[in-house]
Amino acid sequence: MKKTIKKTRREFLKSGGLAALGAGTAAFSTPRVYAQSKPQFKWKAQTLWSAAELTYKIFQDFCARVKKLTDGRLEITPFPAGAIVGTFECLDAVSKNVIQAMNQWPGYWTGKDPAFACIGDMIFAYSHPWEKDAWYHYKGGLQMLRDLYAQYNVYCVGVTWWGVESLPSKKPIRKIEDFKGLKIRVPQGMTADLMTKLGASTIILPGGEVYSALERGVVDATDWGTPSMNYRMGFHEVTKYFITLYHSMPDGDFCVNMDEWKKLPDDIKIILEAAVREWAWESVERVALDDIRAISAMQKKGLAQIIWPEQEWRRIREMAENIWDEWAAKNPLSKKAIDSQKAWLKELGRL
Repeated sequence: MKKTIKKTRREFLKSGGLAALGAGTAAFSTPRVYAQSKPQFKWKAQTLWSAAELTYKIFQDFCARVKKLTDGRLEITPFPAGAIVGTFECLDAVSKNVIQAMNQWPGYWTGKDPAFACIGDMIFAYSHPWEKDAWYHYKGGLQMLRDLYAQYNVYCVGVTWWGVESLPSKKPIRKIEDFKGLKIRVPQGMTADLMTKLGASTIILPGGEVYSALERGVVDATDWGTPSMNYRMGFHEVTKYFITLYHSMPDGDFCVNMDEWKKLPDDIKIILEAAVREWAWESVERVALDDIRAISAMQKKGLAQIIWPEQEWRRIREMAENIWDEWAAKNPLSKKAIDSQKAWLKELGRL
């Protein structure tokens, strides 16, 4: 009996046991295939932010994060605004696969479809990014945006945020009447319509041209970003005031060429969607921290912060609601987006 056991043990070691040991050794000594191989998917992605901005650094961090999470299988090379194509040409560039991805503001494509503005920034609607983000993810907004982009051979992976914006201005703006005669840089969409109704002269410019426009007196004020984003652009050097009136809660988006999206395996798609959500809230928090620093720095330099009182804000909000209805009448998807957000605002007690 002992001899049989010994023989069996010897045979095990000679055959299966050694094979198992060899397999175990290989498992520990062989590097992961993904770490050795070159990227399976390589994308160029252009953002709306200049290379000097914190939001561009956060975008770079997102691209690096995706490469790490996918074990190098997806490599996204980030480019700042205007590096490959003009900002207003990005949608066409992604549609035609000139670049594979973009981080832009949907409202830039308002000339193609007004629904982009209705989805991307319903002015004077929200006071914190979570409110709009919840509409996107739990009230159907993201699917609306995806349906819209799909018409251009583009897939919207997700949305990003940076926070409540302020208005750098050479002139004090304390009430509705102060907009009359003001020359202001605004994006396409509802903001431009509202400013026109208020008697302002509106000028549409890419962000990279705003500083010189302020310096040369082409514009008196600009609608661009949060206090720290405006500070990094240098607007404090050519303005005297920054106006807080909770006028805009725009979102960025991360969109990719539809054909490139379809090539991705399911696990990378899931990773990319999760990474965009992580990026969105990292951006909100890092920008908010930077806003605290920038507001203090601007005040030390003698700039005045003007915070609109609630009563005056409600006056301009009533005018904005009329703008919503005008845009809702432009086409069915615009109406769907506006009606859906109005219903959500009622749930929030904001309407």
